[in-house]
Amino acid sequence: MSEPEKRPAEAPAENMTVKKFENRRYVGRKETVGFVLWDAAQSFNINEFADRFITNIVQVDLSLQMIEQTINGVWDVVNDVFMATIVDKTRTRWGKFRPYLLLLAIPGFIGTVLYWLMPYLFAGRTSMDLTKFVFYVALAFVREGIGTFQGISRNGMMSTITPHPIDRTRLITIANFASGTFGEKLPSQITTIILDFIDNGVFRKQRSILYKHTFVGMGIFTTTVSSAMSFWFFLNSRERVMQSVESPSILQGFKSIANNKPILLLTLSSFLGSFSIGGSKDDYFIDVLHFASMKLLAGIPSAPLSPVSYLYVPWLRAHFPSKWLYLATSYIGDFLNVFVFAFGCIGMNRKTKAGGFYQDKWMMLIAMATHEIFWTLLYGCRSVIGTEMFNESMDYCEWKNGYRTEAMTSVAKDLASKVAQKVSSLVRTGLKRYISYDQTAYINGQEQSDKVKFYLFAMFTIIPAVTGSLGIIPMLFYDLDGKKKEKMYAELMARRKHMQEAADTGDSQALLDANRESIEELSKK
Repeated sequence: MSEPEKRPAEAPAENMTVKKFENRRYVGRKETVGFVLWDAAQSFNINEFADRFITNIVQVDLSLQMIEQTINGVWDVVNDVFMATIVDKTRTRWGKFRPYLLLLAIPGFIGTVLYWLMPYLFAGRTSMDLTKFVFYVALAFVREGIGTFQGISRNGMMSTITPHPIDRTRLITIANFASGTFGEKLPSQITTIILDFIDNGVFRKQRSILYKHTFVGMGIFTTTVSSAMSFWFFLNSRERVMQSVESPSILQGFKSIANNKPILLLTLSSFLGSFSIGGSKDDYFIDVLHFASMKLLAGIPSAPLSPVSYLYVPWLRAHFPSKWLYLATSYIGDFLNVFVFAFGCIGMNRKTKAGGFYQDKWMMLIAMATHEIFWTLLYGCRSVIGTEMFNESMDYCEWKNGYRTEAMTSVAKDLASKVAQKVSSLVRTGLKRYISYDQTAYINGQEQSDKVKFYLFAMFTIIPAVTGSLGIIPMLFYDLDGKKKEKMYAELMARRKHMQEAADTGDSQALLDANRESIEELSKK
């Protein structure tokens, strides 16, 4: 039979291999509910106010914050590779990642509670107080170490909870839909309304006391609830993707990254995009408009679109390459912010920066509501595509090397972006200091200058849109789509089945031989 006649006969076999697994669900109802709770727990917090909390409530001087960011940034880079190596070499009866999620849950909870208690622990201390600063640095040091272990394990758990991409996409979509629809943002929304009431004099008590009670109370409450939801999932979850019998060496870990084109491109894109230098949207809403609830009102017209946006995720995934979905969903916010900035500058005095729509809460409400409508149209896809592309790159690693290095790969990807983010954070804090941002104005009911107000506006609109755009370039070369991806999963399913059959015999030598056969097969390609 000629070669052209063979290919059509082989294609259906590959398609049958993929389709055979398409409708199988590995994760049951109880674990799915736990996964949804766990996903919601990641956002059930008021972390978006963290900078304001440290700057205006705890009142650590901006220059000292820059020192802390430098120290913690160095530690963050150093500990990542070390801890990733430990996780990748872990082999236990409970899995590779679950032990770290379980064992570090309580220390992580305690560290976060101490963070939110700082206004009480250091009441009456000045912004330059060294005792407060040393405690802040030490606590950040410990929380960063715990957070690294948890972050690595969290990413790894996402890619090993089920062996099939269809089931995994289903889980991620359900979790993001449920948590986004049923209140994951409720704590920050409640906090926003309370802050507006305080800022506009609705309550009679002293502003500084009310702010302190609000941040500490909401911080500890959300920490307790989210920790409980996460811990319940850790107890009731499983890792279903088998790891190689022999743990990969450090050299193999770096090799798996070097020859993994998808993860290299994702890493480079994340690295370049993380140089985006942007300020806080909440700083603008609170310090300029005195209208923290702006984001709630601006989101009302687009609210019905959020759950609807998940309905066409499968269609988008089926009809468009992953790289275009990634770029569209990742950068639509920056694209829209360019128009928000231009709109806000209408009527502004260019010399004094006074006036202009950017200081008019009702005109900006129109601009932000329009922004949210277009941004929300891709919300569902944005919630799924980034995570799923990372998971696919882990499957690519297994397909190409015969072993998985979730921890090392996750760290390599995050490490590059962390370095850029630390630099950007340092520059952002320096910019606030450069423009003479007044740390005490907020709690004393005073106004920032027009110059400061304008730069707070620019720092969340035009500046990040310009500085983060380089991340687009690497993703133009991403090619893990179409027939290449179909072939990868067809071969992976067959290989995993062989490994599972060897494991089911209970013969450790048979499992070891199956693993080595798989690696030898790859080395011949």
